[in-house]
Amino acid sequence: MTEPPRPPGAGEPGDYPPEPTSPSSFPSAEPPTAPLSGAPGPGGYPPAGGYPPPTGDQPPSGGYPPAGGYPPPGGYPPPGGYPTGGAYGGPGGGYANNEDKTWSLVAHFGGAAGMIISGGVLGWIAPLVAMLARGNQSPTVRAHAVAALNFQLIWSIVGLVGWVLSCILIGFIGVIAAVILGAVFGIIAGVKANEGQLYRYPLSASFIK
Repeated sequence: MTEPPRPPGAGEPGDYPPEPTSPSSFPSAEPPTAPLSGAPGPGGYPPAGGYPPPTGDQPPSGGYPPAGGYPPPGGYPPPGGYPTGGAYGGPGGGYANNEDKTWSLVAHFGGAAGMIISGGVLGWIAPLVAMLARGNQSPTVRAHAVAALNFQLIWSIVGLVGWVLSCILIGFIGVIAAVILGAVFGIIAGVKANEGQLYRYPLSASFIK
C-alpha cells in the first residue's frame, strides 16, 4: 500500500516531536528591577549604604570605652586624696607623748589634791614641780603647769590669809573658799587636760608667764 503524504515539516517515521521550549529560558529584554534602599538584596545582605547610622547608645567597634572613660588603675584615689602628714593627732589627744600628758595631769590634779590636803595653802606645789621637771622640754606641759600654778598661788594666798584671820569667824570663810575653789577648778582643768585641752582658770592672775 502506498503511504499517504506527510505534511510539510514532518520528520521521518519514528521521530518524536520536539519538546516545547519554556518561555523563561529565553533572556528577557527587560532588566531586573533594583531593590529599594534599605531592603535586603540577594542572599539576605542589605545593599551598600543600607545600614542605619550608629547611635550614641551603641559602644564603638571593639567594645572599648572612649578615651578618658577608664577609672583610675587599681581603684586608687586621685592625687591629694590621702591626708597629709601631721593630720593624725599625737598620743594622748594633742600631746607629743604620754609623758607630757602625765605631767600636765599632775599639775592640775596635784594642785587640787594639795588644796584639799593642806587646807587651802599648798595647792601650788604640784604645778611648780611639773613646770620645773618637764616645762623646759615641753611647751605644752609648761602652759598647763603655768596656768595651774597661777591659779593655785592666788587661792593659796587667800587660804593663808584666812588661817591668819582664823581668830575671827571671817577667816574660816576665806579658808573654805580657797579649798573649794582650788579643788573644784583644779579637777575641771585636769579633765580638760586629759582631753588634750588647755583650761583657762577663772579668778586667776598672771604671776608667772
